[in-house]
Amino acid sequence: MSHAVQERPVALSKPRGPLSHARLPRWTPAAVAAGSIAAGIGIGLAAGWHSRTQWGMLAALLFVLVSYALTSKVEGARQAKDRVATSLVWVCFVLAVVPLLSLAWVTISKGIAVLDVYFLTHSMNGVLDAEAGGGVYHALLGTIEQVGIATLIAAPIGLLTAVYLVEYGKGRLAKAVTFFVDVMTGIPSIVAGLFVLSTWTLMLDFGPSGFAGAMALAILMMPVVVRSTEEMLKLVPNELREASLALGIPKWRTILKVVLPTAIGGITTGVMLAVARITGETAPVLLLVFGTKLINPNPFEGAQSSLPLYVYEQYQVGTDQSVARAWAAALVLIAFVMILNMVARGIARWKAPKTGR
Repeated sequence: MSHAVQERPVALSKPRGPLSHARLPRWTPAAVAAGSIAAGIGIGLAAGWHSRTQWGMLAALLFVLVSYALTSKVEGARQAKDRVATSLVWVCFVLAVVPLLSLAWVTISKGIAVLDVYFLTHSMNGVLDAEAGGGVYHALLGTIEQVGIATLIAAPIGLLTAVYLVEYGKGRLAKAVTFFVDVMTGIPSIVAGLFVLSTWTLMLDFGPSGFAGAMALAILMMPVVVRSTEEMLKLVPNELREASLALGIPKWRTILKVVLPTAIGGITTGVMLAVARITGETAPVLLLVFGTKLINPNPFEGAQSSLPLYVYEQYQVGTDQSVARAWAAALVLIAFVMILNMVARGIARWKAPKTGR
Protein backbone atom coordinates (compact mmCIF):
# COMPACT_ATOMS: atom_id res chain seq x y z
CA MET A 1 0.00 0.00 0.00
CA SER A 2 1.53 3.24 -1.09
CA HIS A 3 1.27 6.30 0.95
CA ALA A 4 1.12 9.62 -0.80
CA VAL A 5 3.69 11.96 0.57
CA GLN A 6 2.41 15.41 0.69
CA GLU A 7 5.12 18.02 0.26
CA ARG A 8 4.81 21.06 2.39
CA PRO A 9 5.82 24.36 0.93
CA VAL A 10 9.02 25.70 2.42
CA ALA A 11 8.53 29.06 4.02
CA LEU A 12 10.96 31.65 2.69
CA SER A 13 12.49 33.83 5.34
CA LYS A 14 11.99 37.51 4.82
CA PRO A 15 15.06 39.67 4.49
CA ARG A 16 15.81 41.50 7.65
CA GLY A 17 16.84 44.70 5.94
CA PRO A 18 17.39 46.24 2.55
CA LEU A 19 20.25 44.76 0.52
CA SER A 20 21.19 48.15 -0.91
CA HIS A 21 21.56 51.53 0.67
CA ALA A 22 21.17 55.02 -0.66
CA ARG A 23 23.95 56.40 -2.80
CA LEU A 24 24.81 59.82 -4.06
CA PRO A 25 24.55 60.42 -7.81
CA ARG A 26 27.71 60.07 -9.88
CA TRP A 27 27.72 63.76 -10.69
CA THR A 28 27.91 64.73 -7.01
CA PRO A 29 31.74 65.14 -6.82
CA ALA A 30 31.76 67.38 -9.89
CA ALA A 31 28.87 69.45 -8.54
CA VAL A 32 30.53 69.74 -5.11
CA ALA A 33 33.83 70.77 -6.76
CA ALA A 34 32.11 73.46 -8.85
CA GLY A 35 30.20 74.74 -5.83
CA SER A 36 33.34 74.76 -3.69
CA ILE A 37 35.26 76.74 -6.29
CA ALA A 38 32.45 79.28 -6.58
CA ALA A 39 32.14 79.53 -2.80
CA GLY A 40 35.92 79.87 -2.37
CA ILE A 41 36.09 82.72 -4.89
CA GLY A 42 33.06 84.43 -3.38
CA ILE A 43 34.30 84.18 0.21
CA GLY A 44 37.77 85.28 -0.88
CA LEU A 45 36.44 88.37 -2.65
CA ALA A 46 34.19 89.22 0.30
CA ALA A 47 37.10 88.86 2.71
CA GLY A 48 39.34 91.01 0.53
CA TRP A 49 41.73 88.22 -0.45
CA HIS A 50 43.42 88.99 -3.76
CA SER A 51 45.55 85.85 -3.96
CA ARG A 52 44.22 83.05 -6.14
CA THR A 53 46.20 80.61 -4.04
CA GLN A 54 44.08 81.50 -1.01
CA TRP A 55 40.93 81.03 -3.06
CA GLY A 56 42.14 77.62 -4.20
CA MET A 57 43.06 76.45 -0.69
CA LEU A 58 39.67 77.56 0.64
CA ALA A 59 37.89 75.81 -2.23
CA ALA A 60 39.84 72.60 -1.56
CA LEU A 61 38.93 72.72 2.14
CA LEU A 62 35.26 73.29 1.32
CA PHE A 63 35.33 70.42 -1.18
CA VAL A 64 36.61 67.95 1.42
CA LEU A 65 34.21 69.11 4.15
CA VAL A 66 31.10 69.23 1.96
CA SER A 67 31.90 65.83 0.44
CA TYR A 68 32.22 64.32 3.91
CA ALA A 69 29.01 65.93 5.16
CA LEU A 70 26.89 64.82 2.20
CA THR A 71 28.28 61.30 2.13
CA SER A 72 27.90 60.87 5.87
CA LYS A 73 24.25 61.92 5.73
CA VAL A 74 23.25 59.84 2.71
CA GLU A 75 25.58 56.82 2.64
CA GLY A 76 26.83 56.53 6.19
CA ALA A 77 29.98 57.20 8.18
CA ARG A 78 31.98 54.37 6.61
CA GLN A 79 31.47 55.60 3.08
CA ALA A 80 32.09 59.16 4.26
CA LYS A 81 35.59 58.24 5.44
CA ASP A 82 36.30 56.60 2.10
CA ARG A 83 35.04 59.69 0.29
CA VAL A 84 37.31 61.93 2.40
CA ALA A 85 40.34 59.86 1.45
CA THR A 86 39.35 60.02 -2.21
CA SER A 87 38.80 63.77 -1.99
CA LEU A 88 42.22 64.31 -0.41
CA VAL A 89 43.85 62.32 -3.21
CA TRP A 90 42.12 64.47 -5.82
CA VAL A 91 43.09 67.66 -4.01
CA CYS A 92 46.75 66.60 -3.88
CA PHE A 93 46.60 65.69 -7.56
CA VAL A 94 45.23 69.12 -8.46
CA LEU A 95 47.84 70.84 -6.29
CA ALA A 96 50.56 68.97 -8.16
CA VAL A 97 49.15 69.52 -11.65
CA VAL A 98 48.20 73.19 -11.42
CA PRO A 99 51.79 74.52 -11.04
CA LEU A 100 52.95 72.34 -13.93
CA LEU A 101 50.15 73.52 -16.19
CA SER A 102 50.75 77.11 -15.11
CA LEU A 103 54.46 76.81 -15.88
CA ALA A 104 53.77 75.29 -19.29
CA TRP A 105 51.16 77.92 -20.10
CA VAL A 106 53.39 80.86 -19.15
CA THR A 107 56.35 79.45 -21.09
CA ILE A 108 54.29 78.75 -24.20
CA SER A 109 52.44 82.08 -24.14
CA LYS A 110 55.63 84.13 -23.74
CA GLY A 111 57.92 82.06 -25.94
CA ILE A 112 55.71 81.24 -28.91
CA ALA A 113 55.87 84.82 -30.23
CA VAL A 114 59.60 84.55 -31.00
CA LEU A 115 59.85 80.83 -31.76
CA ASP A 116 59.98 80.27 -35.52
CA VAL A 117 62.18 78.66 -38.15
CA TYR A 118 64.53 81.65 -38.22
CA PHE A 119 65.01 81.47 -34.45
CA LEU A 120 65.89 77.76 -34.63
CA THR A 121 68.30 78.07 -37.56
CA HIS A 122 70.33 81.17 -36.68
CA SER A 123 72.79 82.11 -33.94
CA MET A 124 73.51 85.38 -32.15
CA ASN A 125 76.54 86.12 -34.32
CA GLY A 126 76.56 89.82 -35.15
CA VAL A 127 73.41 90.53 -33.13
CA LEU A 128 73.56 92.74 -30.07
CA ASP A 129 71.74 91.45 -26.99
CA ALA A 130 69.48 94.49 -26.90
CA GLU A 131 68.54 94.18 -30.58
CA ALA A 132 65.77 92.15 -32.11
CA GLY A 133 66.60 89.07 -34.16
CA GLY A 134 69.09 86.35 -33.53
CA GLY A 135 68.45 82.72 -32.80
CA VAL A 136 69.21 79.74 -30.64
CA TYR A 137 70.81 77.33 -33.11
CA HIS A 138 74.31 77.51 -31.58
CA ALA A 139 72.92 76.85 -28.08
CA LEU A 140 70.69 73.99 -29.25
CA LEU A 141 73.62 72.37 -31.05
CA GLY A 142 75.79 72.71 -27.95
CA THR A 143 73.12 71.18 -25.71
CA ILE A 144 72.62 68.21 -28.02
CA GLU A 145 76.36 67.50 -28.22
CA GLN A 146 77.07 67.98 -24.51
CA VAL A 147 74.09 65.94 -23.32
CA GLY A 148 74.83 63.25 -25.91
CA ILE A 149 78.47 62.90 -24.83
CA ALA A 150 77.47 62.88 -21.16
CA THR A 151 74.93 60.14 -21.85
CA LEU A 152 77.48 58.05 -23.75
CA ILE A 153 79.82 58.31 -20.75
CA ALA A 154 77.38 57.93 -17.86
CA ALA A 155 74.78 55.45 -19.17
CA PRO A 156 77.10 52.44 -19.76
CA ILE A 157 79.06 53.03 -16.56
CA GLY A 158 75.87 53.47 -14.53
CA LEU A 159 74.24 50.42 -16.10
CA LEU A 160 77.26 48.15 -15.48
CA THR A 161 77.58 49.45 -11.92
CA ALA A 162 73.93 48.63 -11.22
CA VAL A 163 74.35 45.15 -12.73
CA TYR A 164 77.34 44.57 -10.45
CA LEU A 165 75.48 45.71 -7.35
CA VAL A 166 72.40 43.57 -8.05
CA GLU A 167 73.87 40.44 -9.64
CA TYR A 168 77.41 40.17 -8.27
CA GLY A 169 77.96 42.68 -5.48
CA LYS A 170 78.64 41.26 -2.04
CA GLY A 171 80.77 42.34 0.86
CA ARG A 172 82.50 45.59 1.61
CA LEU A 173 83.13 46.66 -1.97
CA ALA A 174 79.42 46.62 -2.84
CA LYS A 175 78.59 48.55 0.32
CA ALA A 176 81.27 51.14 -0.46
CA VAL A 177 80.01 51.57 -4.02
CA THR A 178 76.43 51.98 -2.78
CA PHE A 179 77.55 54.54 -0.20
CA PHE A 180 79.45 56.66 -2.70
CA VAL A 181 76.62 56.47 -5.22
CA ASP A 182 74.24 57.80 -2.58
CA VAL A 183 76.69 60.58 -1.75
CA MET A 184 77.10 61.51 -5.42
CA THR A 185 73.34 61.75 -5.85
CA GLY A 186 73.26 64.86 -3.66
CA ILE A 187 76.35 66.57 -5.09
CA PRO A 188 75.58 70.15 -6.23
CA SER A 189 76.26 70.80 -9.89
CA ILE A 190 78.77 73.56 -9.08
CA VAL A 191 80.93 71.02 -7.20
CA ALA A 192 81.06 68.72 -10.24
CA GLY A 193 82.00 71.71 -12.37
CA LEU A 194 84.76 72.75 -9.98
CA PHE A 195 86.14 69.20 -9.91
CA VAL A 196 86.42 69.02 -13.69
CA LEU A 197 87.79 72.57 -13.77
CA SER A 198 90.56 71.74 -11.31
CA THR A 199 91.57 68.48 -13.02
CA TRP A 200 90.86 68.96 -16.72
CA THR A 201 91.49 72.69 -17.11
CA LEU A 202 94.01 73.62 -14.41
CA MET A 203 96.03 70.43 -13.92
CA LEU A 204 95.96 69.02 -17.48
CA ASP A 205 95.89 72.49 -19.09
CA PHE A 206 93.00 71.92 -21.47
CA GLY A 207 90.94 74.89 -22.60
CA PRO A 208 87.17 75.36 -22.39
CA SER A 209 85.15 72.96 -24.52
CA GLY A 210 81.86 71.19 -24.71
CA PHE A 211 83.56 67.94 -23.74
CA ALA A 212 84.66 69.43 -20.41
CA GLY A 213 81.09 70.41 -19.66
CA ALA A 214 79.91 66.96 -20.74
CA MET A 215 82.23 65.30 -18.21
CA ALA A 216 80.76 67.39 -15.40
CA LEU A 217 77.25 66.53 -16.59
CA ALA A 218 78.21 62.84 -16.68
CA ILE A 219 79.26 63.03 -13.03
CA LEU A 220 75.81 64.38 -12.17
CA MET A 221 74.04 61.84 -14.36
CA MET A 222 75.85 58.69 -13.27
CA PRO A 223 74.36 58.18 -9.76
CA VAL A 224 70.83 58.73 -11.05
CA VAL A 225 71.34 56.03 -13.67
CA VAL A 226 72.84 53.65 -11.10
CA ARG A 227 70.03 54.03 -8.56
CA SER A 228 67.16 53.84 -11.06
CA THR A 229 68.67 50.87 -12.91
CA GLU A 230 69.40 49.09 -9.64
CA GLU A 231 65.78 49.37 -8.54
CA MET A 232 64.51 48.14 -11.91
CA LEU A 233 66.82 45.11 -11.86
CA LYS A 234 65.61 44.21 -8.36
CA LEU A 235 62.05 44.06 -9.68
CA VAL A 236 62.91 41.27 -12.13
CA PRO A 237 61.58 38.00 -10.60
CA ASN A 238 64.26 35.58 -9.46
CA GLU A 239 62.28 32.77 -11.08
CA LEU A 240 63.34 34.06 -14.50
CA ARG A 241 67.00 33.97 -13.52
CA GLU A 242 66.66 30.49 -11.97
CA ALA A 243 64.85 29.11 -15.02
CA SER A 244 67.58 30.37 -17.33
CA LEU A 245 70.37 29.05 -15.12
CA ALA A 246 68.60 25.69 -14.83
CA LEU A 247 68.80 25.34 -18.61
CA GLY A 248 72.57 25.67 -18.42
CA ILE A 249 72.75 29.27 -19.61
CA PRO A 250 75.77 31.15 -18.19
CA LYS A 251 75.05 33.95 -15.78
CA TRP A 252 76.38 36.69 -18.04
CA ARG A 253 74.14 35.52 -20.85
CA THR A 254 71.17 35.30 -18.47
CA ILE A 255 71.73 38.92 -17.51
CA LEU A 256 72.11 39.97 -21.14
CA LYS A 257 69.18 38.01 -22.60
CA VAL A 258 66.72 37.72 -19.71
CA VAL A 259 67.27 40.28 -16.96
CA LEU A 260 68.06 43.39 -19.00
CA PRO A 261 65.30 42.91 -21.62
CA THR A 262 62.77 42.40 -18.83
CA ALA A 263 63.77 45.66 -17.14
CA ILE A 264 64.51 47.66 -20.29
CA GLY A 265 61.43 49.87 -19.89
CA GLY A 266 62.33 51.01 -16.40
CA ILE A 267 66.02 51.35 -17.28
CA THR A 268 65.21 53.60 -20.24
CA THR A 269 62.91 55.71 -18.10
CA GLY A 270 65.67 56.09 -15.50
CA VAL A 271 68.18 57.15 -18.13
CA MET A 272 65.72 59.73 -19.47
CA LEU A 273 65.18 61.07 -15.97
CA ALA A 274 68.93 61.46 -15.65
CA VAL A 275 69.09 63.22 -19.03
CA ALA A 276 66.34 65.60 -17.95
CA ARG A 277 68.30 66.18 -14.73
CA ILE A 278 71.41 67.38 -16.58
CA THR A 279 69.80 69.14 -19.53
CA GLY A 280 68.90 72.19 -17.48
CA GLU A 281 72.22 72.56 -15.67
CA THR A 282 73.91 75.94 -16.08
CA ALA A 283 76.75 76.10 -13.53
CA PRO A 284 79.05 73.45 -15.10
CA VAL A 285 78.53 74.95 -18.55
CA LEU A 286 79.30 78.43 -17.23
CA LEU A 287 82.54 77.22 -15.65
CA LEU A 288 83.81 74.87 -18.33
CA VAL A 289 82.20 75.85 -21.64
CA PHE A 290 82.10 79.63 -21.17
CA GLY A 291 79.43 80.27 -23.82
CA THR A 292 79.69 81.97 -27.18
CA LYS A 293 77.50 83.66 -29.79
CA LEU A 294 79.13 81.70 -32.61
CA ILE A 295 78.27 78.26 -33.94
CA ASN A 296 80.89 75.76 -32.78
CA PRO A 297 80.10 72.22 -33.98
CA ASN A 298 83.29 70.80 -32.43
CA PRO A 299 82.65 69.90 -28.77
CA PHE A 300 86.34 69.06 -28.17
CA GLU A 301 87.79 72.47 -28.90
CA GLY A 302 86.70 76.02 -28.17
CA ALA A 303 83.87 77.55 -26.22
CA GLN A 304 80.31 76.45 -26.82
CA SER A 305 76.90 77.55 -25.64
CA SER A 306 73.89 75.64 -24.32
CA LEU A 307 70.20 76.30 -23.90
CA PRO A 308 70.28 76.90 -20.11
CA LEU A 309 73.26 79.22 -20.45
CA TYR A 310 71.57 81.03 -23.35
CA VAL A 311 68.43 81.56 -21.25
CA TYR A 312 70.54 82.92 -18.37
CA GLU A 313 72.52 85.28 -20.59
CA GLN A 314 69.49 86.66 -22.43
CA TYR A 315 67.42 87.14 -19.29
CA GLN A 316 70.34 88.87 -17.60
CA VAL A 317 70.40 91.55 -20.32
CA GLY A 318 66.90 92.60 -19.29
CA THR A 319 65.58 94.17 -22.50
CA ASP A 320 62.26 93.18 -24.04
CA GLN A 321 63.95 91.49 -27.00
CA SER A 322 66.38 89.48 -24.88
CA VAL A 323 63.70 88.40 -22.40
CA ALA A 324 61.51 87.23 -25.28
CA ARG A 325 64.43 85.20 -26.63
CA ALA A 326 64.98 83.73 -23.17
CA TRP A 327 61.36 82.54 -22.97
CA ALA A 328 61.57 81.08 -26.48
CA ALA A 329 64.78 79.23 -25.58
CA ALA A 330 63.10 77.88 -22.44
CA LEU A 331 60.25 76.59 -24.60
CA VAL A 332 62.78 74.91 -26.91
CA LEU A 333 64.42 73.31 -23.86
CA ILE A 334 61.09 71.91 -22.64
CA ALA A 335 60.29 70.59 -26.12
CA PHE A 336 63.76 69.01 -26.32
CA VAL A 337 63.25 67.07 -23.07
CA MET A 338 59.73 66.07 -24.11
CA ILE A 339 60.94 64.70 -27.45
CA LEU A 340 63.67 62.70 -25.70
CA ASN A 341 61.11 61.16 -23.36
CA MET A 342 58.82 60.23 -26.24
CA VAL A 343 61.69 58.62 -28.13
CA ALA A 344 62.77 56.73 -25.01
CA ARG A 345 59.26 55.40 -24.43
CA GLY A 346 59.09 54.25 -28.04
CA ILE A 347 62.42 52.44 -27.75
CA ALA A 348 61.41 50.85 -24.45
CA ARG A 349 58.13 49.61 -25.94
CA TRP A 350 59.92 48.32 -29.03
CA LYS A 351 62.62 46.46 -27.07
CA ALA A 352 60.38 45.20 -24.28
CA PRO A 353 59.82 41.40 -24.25
CA LYS A 354 56.66 40.34 -26.04
CA THR A 355 54.13 38.50 -23.90
CA GLY A 356 51.64 36.13 -25.50
CA ARG A 357 48.48 34.63 -24.16
